[in-house]
Amino acid sequence: MKNILVTGGMGFIGSHTCIALIEAGFNVIILDNLCNSDISTLSRIESITGHSPAFYFADLNHKHTIEAVFEQQEIHAVIHFAALKAVGESVEKPINYYQNNLLGTLNLCQVMQEFAVFNLVFSSSATVYGDKNAIPYQEDMPLSATSPYGQSKVMIEQMLQDLYVSEPSWNISLLRYFNPIGAHPSGLLGEDPKGIPNNLMPYIAQVATGQRDTLGVYGDDYQTPDGTGIRDYIHVVDLADGHLKALAQLECQKTTSIDAYNLGAGHGYSVLDVIKTFEQASQQKIPYQHLPRRAGDIAEFYADASKAKIVLNWQVERNLLQMCEDSWRWQQQLKKEQPR
Repeated sequence: MKNILVTGGMGFIGSHTCIALIEAGFNVIILDNLCNSDISTLSRIESITGHSPAFYFADLNHKHTIEAVFEQQEIHAVIHFAALKAVGESVEKPINYYQNNLLGTLNLCQVMQEFAVFNLVFSSSATVYGDKNAIPYQEDMPLSATSPYGQSKVMIEQMLQDLYVSEPSWNISLLRYFNPIGAHPSGLLGEDPKGIPNNLMPYIAQVATGQRDTLGVYGDDYQTPDGTGIRDYIHVVDLADGHLKALAQLECQKTTSIDAYNLGAGHGYSVLDVIKTFEQASQQKIPYQHLPRRAGDIAEFYADASKAKIVLNWQVERNLLQMCEDSWRWQQQLKKEQPR
């Protein structure tokens, strides 16, 4: 049974990927500093899979904590999620984002190199396409960014490209994914951000359960059919499966490589589309108010995901209604668990 290290494995996407890995027969080892996640995620993963991953409370900014994991475990491959990820916050605190995301990845790669572990699946982002490219985004387009968060992903991708050129032992998959929402269909695991949510779906869900009064819709004057931003939303379980397919591709290749793949549905939904669909799924009215645009946001983007379909044999399986239904199921479960 191969050991897969998942950095940031307690987070929203990371935890769902851990479930997919366990169900595929891998032994999962999680490294996380819990800055935007909770230790209870471990028991949730165990409830769903029947297995509890090894967990290390560690920070990628401290290289010795990474080395300790590699000394204790024989790692076969790494799936690297750990990063700060809020676009708006990155504009306010750029130093935090560059230090955390860049230094953390540098330390991880140095340790991987020391222990001769060269299989890496990197959690990149559609933000690397910036705001100048025509949609749909394709992997060979020039990269840029409109926020420090996006720029940190551009810089890490370039760093990994340079690393591969310098040492072709590396086998790297760059997964540029779009807007993950939804939750595990069991209702036992989903997105539960600390503090005020930065992402649309958990905020909608908290309004639906009465935890928050009103949803803020940032921007109503974009050049889109209803004036609100359009995004390529993807179910988190589909996204987790994409990481498995990328890992399998690294395993079966006869030669090493570094390659990028878009993981998205290939079409977009507006913010108002998501609100209306969530109202349908939950049978709850979602009050909202329009607010000014957020710094770093752009009007519309969605993927050309044909490369992932051809090379990785991956495509989305779940629609927006399923994403909303699963998110609502998870939010109801969370509300039951909260002390009265």
